[in-house]
Amino acid sequence: MNKTIRYLVSMAWLLCMVVSASTQAAEYLIDTKGAHASINFKIKHLGYSWLTGRFNQFSGHFTYDEKAPAAMQVKVEIDTASIDSNHAERDKHLRSADFLHVDQYPKATFVSTSFQKLKDGKMLLKGDLTLHGVTRTVEIDVTHMGHGADPWGGYRRGFSGTVHLVLADFGINYKLGPASREVFLELQIEGVRQQ
Repeated sequence: MNKTIRYLVSMAWLLCMVVSASTQAAEYLIDTKGAHASINFKIKHLGYSWLTGRFNQFSGHFTYDEKAPAAMQVKVEIDTASIDSNHAERDKHLRSADFLHVDQYPKATFVSTSFQKLKDGKMLLKGDLTLHGVTRTVEIDVTHMGHGADPWGGYRRGFSGTVHLVLADFGINYKLGPASREVFLELQIEGVRQQ
């Protein structure tokens, strides 16, 4: 093989590597360390007001490719004992067997199965949520908040999402009254791109 052919083969191989790398989805680590992500919830209290709270401990990552958004993948793990409704006695009850039963089910997980772009910048993320030992498919309404460089030399991308869950679907049957059968989750997810 003469030098010209070897050069052309080398250039073709290099081009293939560059194209392959550019089409791979970037992986983002959800920034819980910097508290730039949150999982909040609200549920009606007797139908008179909203009781709100959050999960203080969770972790996860996602992949995203601008050219192939449908290939997005998300995985999140939540420490159920970190539930915080700003009331110690109520949180103790929420951790008990009446609700989250954290001794038996210390983790809740979400693993995505599909991602779809809709109209007006909206998106739909589907996946399997395991909570209280029960796994069900859920649909999360998603908005892409934006992406770009941060002041610390990194690159970030953020999404906001909402989903409502029927407690009985996950085996949580404590009687809170007819106005309190569903809980609404609000997700604020900011990820740092990994090198």
